[in-house]
Amino acid sequence: MAQDVIVIGAGIVGVSTAIHLLRRGRSVLLIDKNAPGRETSFGNAGIIQREGVRPHAFPRDLATLMQVGLHLSTAARYDPFALPRVTPALMRYWWKSSPNHYSHVVRSYAPLIARSIDEHSDLISASGAEDLVIKKGWFLAFRTSEKLKAEAAKAKKDLELYGINHKVIDGAEMARIEPDFTERLAGAIHWTDPWTIRNPGALVAKYFELYKSMGGQFLGGEASRLEQDSQTWTITVDGARHSASEVVMTLGPWAPEVLEPLGYRLPLFVKRGYHMHYGKNKEATLNNWMIDAEVGYCLAPMENGVRLTTGAEFALRDAAPTPIQLGRAEAKARALFPLGERLDPQPWKGARPCTPDMMPIIGPAPKHRGLWVGIGHAHHGFTLGPATGHLLAQAMTGEKPAIDIAPFAMDRFAGTYPR
Repeated sequence: MAQDVIVIGAGIVGVSTAIHLLRRGRSVLLIDKNAPGRETSFGNAGIIQREGVRPHAFPRDLATLMQVGLHLSTAARYDPFALPRVTPALMRYWWKSSPNHYSHVVRSYAPLIARSIDEHSDLISASGAEDLVIKKGWFLAFRTSEKLKAEAAKAKKDLELYGINHKVIDGAEMARIEPDFTERLAGAIHWTDPWTIRNPGALVAKYFELYKSMGGQFLGGEASRLEQDSQTWTITVDGARHSASEVVMTLGPWAPEVLEPLGYRLPLFVKRGYHMHYGKNKEATLNNWMIDAEVGYCLAPMENGVRLTTGAEFALRDAAPTPIQLGRAEAKARALFPLGERLDPQPWKGARPCTPDMMPIIGPAPKHRGLWVGIGHAHHGFTLGPATGHLLAQAMTGEKPAIDIAPFAMDRFAGTYPR
């Protein structure tokens, strides 16, 4: 049966988009080869990062570049075999991270991030997922006072410019907040606006149940051969053809496999990440979400144990996993907090879909009528999924989007694909 819209990709962006289209009277078929929310949306730190007006820039100081280049960094590493494929995009990423370019990125990005809590709140309430939510922010912790002071100065500026609330916590206060830490930290920035989620995959599953309760349809299977015929789009899923008047591409790091045959060769690359759950030793309790900023990992008290998430690994999406980053992060984390045994049979591995200018692609495809895209959210896909879905649904149904989506248009990469 033909639908009004086919949404390809059932991560948090796709599910959110589908919900908002249903709310506007569109019939929707959601397609994914896996269960909804089991890929990139599943493996994150579970933070709705209202404070994240500054996307992760490419490092430009020599000390950091040397650390990464010599494989000494825990926060970032690269696979040398991937460099021939990813270097062009990384060079553009480095260029867009220059102070002049980056300030423009932040100004464009801030209104999108500003919608993150409100948009999640809407879907959390509608889906009955309140039990997964904790509303006390998270801590960006530092081991040296110099780094803490520098971050505090940036946080003060973000409060003045973007209304991002925070507290600066010294080492003594940090020790009272997390009494089971076995090392003394210099202090932390307590970002007080964000919400944290005790099970990110379960939250997406709740959103998906909401979608189904509204009459949305789901088809499990791998999508291929997206084609347009007059005013109709058709796509093949496990040998069967399905049609709709419009299509939304929300496949994250898998989007190029469907977009490139249509002529869109975008400068996308991935930052891979890992997580592992741990038990707790000696009845120790981790009270808050905490990022060890100068090392480069996050500890999060999740439903399934303490989750440790790693930084960025620049590698090909489907290359074999490597244990190096997780191993280094685990060693540092164990020195700070008494982690127990590993609870997962193997580390989870995922891929964050990234663009060189650190901003997602949200809006219509420029060469095809009825094709829409919501990809490239990098570290903030979980944070921005509901906001992106709402903006796409507004644009698709003729409403004025709640914010200007022109900065996120695919056309900004027009020089990278043939017209």
